[in-house]
Amino acid sequence: MPPTFVLVHGAFANSFSFAPLQAELGLLGHRSVAVDLPGHGFAATYPRAYQAPQDLGGLATAPGAIRSVTLADNAAHLIGTLERAKRNGPVILVSHSRGGMTATVAANQRPDLIDRIVYVSAWCPVDLHVGAYYAEPEMATVDTTGLASAMVGNPAELGLLRSNFRTADPDVLAALKAAFLADGTDEEFMVFLNTFQPDENLDVGTPDDRAQPDSWGRIPRTYVRLTEDTSVPLAMQDRMIREGDALTPENPYDVRTLTSSHLKWLVDPAPAARVLGDIAALLPA
Repeated sequence: MPPTFVLVHGAFANSFSFAPLQAELGLLGHRSVAVDLPGHGFAATYPRAYQAPQDLGGLATAPGAIRSVTLADNAAHLIGTLERAKRNGPVILVSHSRGGMTATVAANQRPDLIDRIVYVSAWCPVDLHVGAYYAEPEMATVDTTGLASAMVGNPAELGLLRSNFRTADPDVLAALKAAFLADGTDEEFMVFLNTFQPDENLDVGTPDDRAQPDSWGRIPRTYVRLTEDTSVPLAMQDRMIREGDALTPENPYDVRTLTSSHLKWLVDPAPAARVLGDIAALLPA
């Protein structure tokens, strides 16, 4: 039977961002499902204070549904989707950015549900806890000022991360564009920015949530490098590939490369769809 691509979004994103990619995959004859992790998509919170005219004071204190969501919750939700998809044939799990953390935990727990795992400039911690990588030299070029400037409220009090993506501050918008979609037009950037949701969960798991050789390590895997990514720099992507290969040298990454920023591959998805189609052809007949 043909495989099902299960697509997992990154931080502040949702299944909506995969719609153009799913259209391209469908036109190539591939089946796919995009997952909304808990507190995302139509389960997200958009406080009235987020609307125009904005009430930044209210936005800083309004409760959010994602407050209690953990990485374990994300993984359990994803596993439920993988179980359903697996009933229909092989499953290719594709994750982007922060979604790689959820995909890795799911692979640690249920490798039997995944026929191939694909990371698209996604986090797959091996040697370090994911938070520790941010202090490593490969992340030194990352400019976090855009996202930091957009943050609203105290995460410790809110129990979540909240960003005001509806800001009109030109400096913040320019920094966000440089971080996520420098190779896109201003119009493309504004459209994508308006698909983001304001809230993201805080939990990034523990060192036990790193890739495990006896479970995650036995799944055939691919890493799709994004050469123009300044949020997860190419040097960090390559480091994660090296660490994964060292963990299970008998099962190294199949490595592909796209010329893309962190988000351009989703705005212009035809090249990515072709790469994913080629990856699907790697499954045993």
